Amino acid sequence: MEIENRVRILEDDRAIRDLKARYLRAADGKDIKDMRGCFLKDAVVEFEGFPRFEAREPFIETFQQMACVPGIFDIHHGANGVVQFENQNRATGQWSLLFHNINLEARTLTQMGVEYDDIFEKDDAGEWRIAHTRSRRTSALVHQIDKEGQPTVTVMGQMEAAFGK
Repeated sequence: MEIENRVRILEDDRAIRDLKARYLRAADGKDIKDMRGCFLKDAVVEFEGFPRFEAREPFIETFQQMACVPGIFDIHHGANGVVQFENQNRATGQWSLLFHNINLEARTLTQMGVEYDDIFEKDDAGEWRIAHTRSRRTSALVHQIDKEGQPTVTVMGQMEAAFGK
């Protein structure tokens, strides 16, 4: 393989990893503008427990309604990324996610293990974007916090008990 090809692959790999990190940071920071920029307009979003979104904007609207409200604090910690290139304009990626949520209104603390399977494509300007993202929950730990601040585990490991299927 020519050195130019090898350098391009390394640069593209880094760009995709940075894109995924930017998406997760935008979710934590409730940065809708940056989040929007991570997706192609016709991106498909399939997150377990949510309806399938056939375009970026309906997903962004739902995210705003659910996460961009007072009393919701999230941490999306992605790791273990594996990127594979199908060609110069399309790649796949797998990521593990530790999700942590504090919901002051519901008085819950939630931790979930999540696995992502993503497809990345270059847009018309040659920038990598998320074209399709799918997630599945692998574990959950949910605490209900009483009025005295004492936690009680309500779900441990059983996804159906916490979120239904």
